[in-house]
Amino acid sequence: MNQRTWTIRDVLDWATKDFGARGIDSPRLDAELLVARALGVDRIELYLDLGRPLLEEERGAIRELLIRRREREPVAYIVGHRDFYGRRFSVTPDVLIPRPDTETLVEHALRLIPADVPLRVADVGTGSGAIAISIAAERPRVQVVATDVSQEALLVASSNALAMGVSDRIQFEEANLFGHEGSFDLVLSNPPYVRAADIPHLQEEVRDYEPSTALSGGEDGLDVVRALISRAAEVTVTGAQMLVEIGAGQARAVEAIANESATWQYNSTYLDLNRIERVAHLRRT
Repeated sequence: MNQRTWTIRDVLDWATKDFGARGIDSPRLDAELLVARALGVDRIELYLDLGRPLLEEERGAIRELLIRRREREPVAYIVGHRDFYGRRFSVTPDVLIPRPDTETLVEHALRLIPADVPLRVADVGTGSGAIAISIAAERPRVQVVATDVSQEALLVASSNALAMGVSDRIQFEEANLFGHEGSFDLVLSNPPYVRAADIPHLQEEVRDYEPSTALSGGEDGLDVVRALISRAAEVTVTGAQMLVEIGAGQARAVEAIANESATWQYNSTYLDLNRIERVAHLRRT
């Protein structure tokens, strides 16, 4: 951007064209989010003032954010948040960015939790806390134990829980899979499930910026799923249920792992918005 007079409309149009030429997904949305962030306003406010000339310091702030996006840094990390299940979650590079696919897990979990029953729920690999917090916010009688191997991730999740008023009903614990708690009625998890061989082929935004520990699931992508199914029997009650997010094409393998276990039976698979088998539903026998 040179020293001509630039309006908000000019910058949005220029950034949209530039992002599109670079193969960036949703170039207009990204431009709007970044310009709004730089100016400290909401997206809707941009359109109420499209013709306003920008000050030099405003152009400089916008330029810094656009450069970061050009380098494929995810927009969520640049602006510091991502909306999930109707709520705004703070995110940092220490946590996986919440995605609409995972809302499928939350929707089906809520169908398993009566509004007036005080169940105990485990969220394994909580990251930003998106699953645990959504469940706690929607079901006030539920107590959640949310675990993660990353202290940094737990700090992000704890901050989100406090901001959304549910920190009194979520216990965060640093642990590999389950912590010291038990007797869960429901286990939820969005574990790492990307095959090791597929990691180099992920989008740059994912491969280069999001935490690898939240992505790689080993040779076939199911290392953590196997461990989760194996360990869950030790901390759940008879008749407990489990919802696990899985990758495309993994449903049959997860079904086999569950049915070969001594305690879990594969119940069904739920599709995401793209009609991909995304969430495996298991039941403890």
